[in-house]
Amino acid sequence: MLGFVPEALGAMGGTTIVRSDSPVNGRSLQVQPNHEEVRNQLSRILASPLFKNSRHYPALLRYVVEETLENRGSHLKERSLGVDVFGRDPNYDTNLDPVVRTSACEVRKRIAQYYHEAGREAEIRIDLPHGSYVPDFRYPENCPGGIPADPVPGAARIVAWNVIPSLRPFVQPGLIIVAVVAVGLAAGSLRGSRSAIDRFWSPVWGSFDSIMVCLGRSGADSLPGTPAANQANAEIGPTLLDVMRTDHVAFADAVAMGRLTGLLRENHKNYDIRKGPAFTLNDFRKGPVVLIGAFNNAWTVRLETQLRFTFEKDAATGIHFIRDRLNPGKMNWKSDFSVPYSRVSGDYAIISRFVDARTERAVVVVAGIGKDGTMAAGEFVTEARYLEDLSRRAPSGWEHKNLQVVIATEVINGNVGPPRILDAYFW
Repeated sequence: MLGFVPEALGAMGGTTIVRSDSPVNGRSLQVQPNHEEVRNQLSRILASPLFKNSRHYPALLRYVVEETLENRGSHLKERSLGVDVFGRDPNYDTNLDPVVRTSACEVRKRIAQYYHEAGREAEIRIDLPHGSYVPDFRYPENCPGGIPADPVPGAARIVAWNVIPSLRPFVQPGLIIVAVVAVGLAAGSLRGSRSAIDRFWSPVWGSFDSIMVCLGRSGADSLPGTPAANQANAEIGPTLLDVMRTDHVAFADAVAMGRLTGLLRENHKNYDIRKGPAFTLNDFRKGPVVLIGAFNNAWTVRLETQLRFTFEKDAATGIHFIRDRLNPGKMNWKSDFSVPYSRVSGDYAIISRFVDARTERAVVVVAGIGKDGTMAAGEFVTEARYLEDLSRRAPSGWEHKNLQVVIATEVINGNVGPPRILDAYFW
């Protein structure tokens, strides 16, 4: 079910936020696992390859679990963890040394990967909620308490510091009916092997229950009438026409959004959809975000500034293009918005997945130079066959790396062809 939440109206009306309702469950009525069950589950997690070859991450997870079991969870703060787990001086600067935050982020990601493995469905859940260092213990959904667990492996031993490659930064935010229809259409189109889709998306959403989706402006934010014509209504607020004028979603963006929300629902994830102006940088610190659209979405341009592939516009010619920072003189991937659409034969797009240094959260960009590129990008990130192609070209462990992919699509009589990979970069 979708929830429609009106924002506070500005001078000319507000954007509508669309959120999926959380599924009803009986978690609040479930019995909590006892201490022995939690400790046994902790041993299983720490014995997995995701943790056993590391030093810092198991130490942090073990410490917060034990402190919580001993009813000392209220003392689990960033500074105290830096001192007790990582041996920092009591007066150390947490802004200059974010070891606790970055380690907790990595622990959350590895926990999510652990539970994503086959055969873990009936195991007790140990989660580290975002924004907190106090872990949550619960039985899995749809499973009663007291399910016999697998034998506990031998105690995990701390051996050596061996960082598994992870998402690192390249450098240290209508026509709602259209969107709803697109969601329904997309849900039935997600077929095929899940492996490549999981490898692309699981590091993004991790243990998060909800993903934010940021849409750009429609590019045609006008209906009959002008804002000036309604100045007389300034004192009583915007009219219905004023709100309708500002509440558009580009069709291509809505189709891409529909594919994405279909994928999210298929993976039991909720979503929070807003248009770009409704987002702040602080919102992006709350969890993963998917940015749809390029030149109509200021957040895409802003957050991708320091990446290898960026969207740019030539001020002299008005040509919109994708710049390759490693080949700055190259301008092959471009589009002229002034030509008749009947003469448009193709479009280009960038798919990015990276951790933003300012928010320490995963960002996925699904954006074309024009509308056709955005539609092709939406298809690329939700269809197994295209992500399988990316997987074959990618280096080992690519699911734990930041990445950018440049794709092209043919446009024939206004119809968008299948996306094809032109270049890819992993770091």
